[in-house]
Amino acid sequence: MIELQNIGKTYTRPTGETVRALDGVSLTIERGEFVAVVGASGSGKSTLMNLLGLLDRPTDGHLLFDDEDVADRTVNDLARLRNRKIGFVFQAFHLLPRTSALENVELPLIYSERESIRGRGEAALKAVNLGDRMNHTPAELSGGQQQRVAIARALVNDPDLLLADEPTGNLDAKAALEVMSIFHSLHESGRTIVLVTHDPALAKECGRVIRLEHGHVQSCIEEAS
Repeated sequence: MIELQNIGKTYTRPTGETVRALDGVSLTIERGEFVAVVGASGSGKSTLMNLLGLLDRPTDGHLLFDDEDVADRTVNDLARLRNRKIGFVFQAFHLLPRTSALENVELPLIYSERESIRGRGEAALKAVNLGDRMNHTPAELSGGQQQRVAIARALVNDPDLLLADEPTGNLDAKAALEVMSIFHSLHESGRTIVLVTHDPALAKECGRVIRLEHGHVQSCIEEAS
């Protein structure tokens, strides 16, 4: 599904100093995989996720999505590709506070090019076991429920790829288990998932663990199923 060929990413700080966030990264993520990305702060995890999510472009190298090099795609083309094929889940939920769970989930559908979007929000909430919380605002939901709303929002356009950045970071142990159970169910149904986590126990639940250090892939380990 995604192939990174000798990817590099350089940022320029306001001071004029350049920072090499990724350097010579080559890896492939196959369709249907459940991959964890781990590493210390500053290792390049967030930069890698931004590239995988087509939110940023590499400084050098090639990034192939479904066998197509996306480096030359326009900003609008990349936005359409993200809307159709990629779902995002963040640590901080990013829900609109005065908006119901259903309305939050339906937001990506505003930009959808699908012929029919009717009922997709309700179906997504039911898929994360929140069919009885559709009209609740985020303040009326627990942290775990808010994250499940965020997962439903990521799923509403039926993306091929789900990117999750520390999705259990703000949750207690019980809620984290519930969220990971949903990710496992999505993976078993064929969804491709890339999860950034600082928790070694969560990483071991994934099929493969990619460890970054100082912008390089230090190791890539297949976990026992």
